[in-house]
This record gives sequence, structure tokens and C-alpha cells, in this order.
Amino acid sequence: MAWRLRLVAEHTRIDFFRWQWITFGGSMALMVAAFACWGLFGLNFGIDFQGGTTIRTESPVPIDTGLYRHTLESLDVGDVAVNEVFDPSFGADKHVASIRIGARDGAAAVAPETVDAVKAALSKMDPKITFASVETVGPKVSGELVWSSIVALSVTSIGIMLYIWLRFEWQFALGGVLALLHDVFITVGIFAVFQIKFDLTIVAALLTILGYSINDTVVVFDRLRENLIKYKTMPLRDVMNLSVNETLSRTLMTSLTTLIAVGSMLVLGGDVIRGFSFAIFVGIILGTYSSVYVAKNLVLFLGLDRSDKPKASKGGDHEFANIDA
Repeated sequence: MAWRLRLVAEHTRIDFFRWQWITFGGSMALMVAAFACWGLFGLNFGIDFQGGTTIRTESPVPIDTGLYRHTLESLDVGDVAVNEVFDPSFGADKHVASIRIGARDGAAAVAPETVDAVKAALSKMDPKITFASVETVGPKVSGELVWSSIVALSVTSIGIMLYIWLRFEWQFALGGVLALLHDVFITVGIFAVFQIKFDLTIVAALLTILGYSINDTVVVFDRLRENLIKYKTMPLRDVMNLSVNETLSRTLMTSLTTLIAVGSMLVLGGDVIRGFSFAIFVGIILGTYSSVYVAKNLVLFLGLDRSDKPKASKGGDHEFANIDA
């Protein structure tokens, strides 16, 4: 018999509802906290959403962010943020900084004269400094990107909800989408707390989280649907526990292998994709948790009609159950 790696026992009997007011209640509390953090701290919008100019500098001399800020404050260029960029791949003589200059009210972008003045001041401060890149985005474009990102996330969530509704029942659809929103809101809340740059790559990561999380949830839902037919008299809560236990090994194995890949990107991928990798890493953990502790709890609270219904097609337990997908 071939040897197989198992993260959990072949047959587990974990009661996932035993601490439901801690697990599920904690998730709801985290969502409220995430909203509070958005309001208190706001998001550290990147150049994509804020509008303005970002200058990336490189120097063999160690960076003193305080000196950088002091040098630029004397220029009166408006809102300036200076951050040192860390990366394991950088050599001992490579020190990188990201300088963000916000556009003035009503201005389409930071004036070229302002950018030149910043470069001149930094060059005077550090003669060995070089300017790797200069990126500019106008406020009109950034506003459109914000709106487009909101639309993309909303349309994706609605599309997922409709698909789950057709494949299962409306309770599954609502529970699944609310679990997805749980993952996205808490992830964005973490970005607000730690003021990690939030740009278009993070929106792409959030869309990836939606797809990954619903995949895990659908696996649990599909086993739940099978068990509802098999165990018609078993209490709904017990059927849900059984379904999660039966899919637990698959859920943990899939999540672990994905985390290994994303973790490698997070550590070794460089600062350009670090925010993207971090968002997906957090989203996978939250998505796995919500598939086990949030989605099914919501379905249990919403209730299911387990009475016998006329079958729309032979072998199906739902009028859309045999749709190929």
C-alpha cells in the first residue's frame, strides 16, 4: 500500500460548532474592527488611487528617512511621504527609498518643476543618489481607478452569488458571499492598520482571494448537499459537522501547499509584489477559516428547507443541480 501524507486523521469527529460564539462571533467582531480601522486610519493609497508622483531612489549610502523628509519639507512641495524599501535581494551597497508627492488640490499632477526641484535637493544631500523611476498619475485617472475597482469587486461578488444560487440554494449563495466579504473586509482592515500601500495590485489580490475562498467553500457545500440527501433525518448541525470533517484533509492540504508558494513570493519576490503576496497570504488563511467556521454557520442560521420536493431532473436534488460547470 502506497504511503500517503496526511495532515489530519482519515476520519475526524471535530465539533466545529462547539465554540461557535467565539469563532463566528470573533469573525463578526473582526469585521466591525476592520470598518473602524478604515474610518480611523484610512488606507495608504498608492499612486494609482491618490494621484501625484512617486520617485524611487537608489544609493550606496544608508538611507536616513528623517533627513530625506527634512530636506524635502524646506521645498514646500506639499504632502510628501518617504519610505525605505527593504528587500532580501538587495546587496549591502544598495539602499532604496520611495518618495511620494501628492498632487495639489485641483492640479492634474505634480509639476515637472517640482519633481526637478526634489531631484536637485536630494542630489545635493547625497551626491551618489540615482533616480530609478518616476511615476505620475493624475487625480481624474486615480478617481476612475477607485470606481472601477469597486465595480470589479461588486460584480465579481454578485456573479459568484448567482452561480452558487443556481448550483445549490439561495441560503448557500448568501452564506458563501458573506463569507467572501468577511475575507476581503478583514484583509483590507489589516492594510489600514499597518498602513501598507494599497494600489491596483492589491485589488487584483482581493479578486484572487474571492476566487480562492469560494473554491474552498464550494467543496464543503457540495459535500453538504450530498450528505443532506444521504442523511435525511440527521440534524442539520450534525450534517454540517460531518461534511466539514470529511473535507478537512483536502481543505488543509490545498491551503498549506498554496501558502508555501505564496510565502515564497512574499519572502523572495521583492518589494514590487510584496503587497500583492501579503494580501493573498492573509486571504488564504482567512478564506480557509471562513470556509470552515463562517460560511456553514451562516447557512445554519438562515436555515434550509429539507422537506422532499419534486425533482426537476432524475438524480438531482435541486432544479439546477445538473448544470454542467
